[in-house]
Amino acid sequence: MRVLAVLALCLLPLPALASPMMPPLDALFAQLKKASSPEEAKPIEERIGSIFQQSGSASVELLMTRSQAALAAGDKDTAKQLLEAITAVAPNYAEGWHARASLQHANGDDSGAMVSLEHAILLNPRQFAAMYELGNMLEDYGNKEGALKLYRKALELDPQLDGAQRHVDALTRDVEGQGI
Repeated sequence: MRVLAVLALCLLPLPALASPMMPPLDALFAQLKKASSPEEAKPIEERIGSIFQQSGSASVELLMTRSQAALAAGDKDTAKQLLEAITAVAPNYAEGWHARASLQHANGDDSGAMVSLEHAILLNPRQFAAMYELGNMLEDYGNKEGALKLYRKALELDPQLDGAQRHVDALTRDVEGQGI
């Protein structure tokens, strides 16, 4: 019982983790929309990604760090267990689901990866990378209309998202036909 109480206290959100030097997320998305090239967008995407990584829980962030270390060491089983623990104890943490989807996809569990990506997007509707990844999977499985919708949503958030416009151009012809 005491262990559960301690775990519950560890999972309480910490005070705001963003430093005063870091622009708010809305400002970063505004900068991202103004970026004129993928090279200009990349550092903004990375800053947004680092904000998305913040769980508000030191315990969850420790588990994420350990899962990344396990993956780097080639220990997919440990990484899988850690990511499953993260999504169990912090089910509203979108990046836990996003990381879980990446591992599931790498392990050939595409249906699990798609469910995890959908969950990440539901929790964080601005997670453009997860939209792009799910779009790729839907396209691979022949759902061109669904993929096109996701690519377009991702591009609304990040107009310079690497490769997304190329997919939109190709799928628009396939799904909507070619204009006269």
